[in-house]
This record gives sequence, structure tokens and C-alpha cells, in this order.
Amino acid sequence: MMSLVRTTLTLDDDVAERLAQLANEMRQPFKVVVNETLRRGLAEQAPSAPPFDYQPHAGHLRAGIDARRLNELAWELDEERLAAQPGKDDRSRS
Repeated sequence: MMSLVRTTLTLDDDVAERLAQLANEMRQPFKVVVNETLRRGLAEQAPSAPPFDYQPHAGHLRAGIDARRLNELAWELDEERLAAQPGKDDRSRS
């Protein structure tokens, strides 16, 4: 259950008038409209993650290396590394 806090809030006349209009239009109690309006406003003010920043650059891969198969190469190298570890086999991995 949500706890309630009773407080006195001084609103500018134009804000109070607009909230009263909304309450009338929505057929909701004034305090419900105030709470929902504050929630929406606070949600908009929530900090967001900074935009992802990157600097693209040319890869300049050696001749004969297919960039579309680099994940496959990494997977093969990982398999070789795991196979070289003593006491490790496919059944021990999950």
C-alpha cells in the first residue's frame, strides 16, 4: 500500500486553473490530477543515458581476410584455446 503525505502546496493561479480544468474534463478529483501530472513531469525529467559516441575508422584488413567471417574466426580460436587446456572437454562446459 502506498503511504500518503499531506502537504500544503502553493500553486500559481494559471497552474491551479489549468489543473482544475483537467480535473473537470477527466471527471477526476483535483488531487488525482495533480499527482498524475507531477508523475508525468518527473518522468520526463529523469536522467537518460548519454548518447552512444563512437569514432568510425577504416579497418584496413590484410588481403584474404573476410571481415564478415571474423566472428567465426574468433569462435574457432576460442575452441582451440579451450581444447588446449588440460582436463577440459565438451561435457564439462555448460
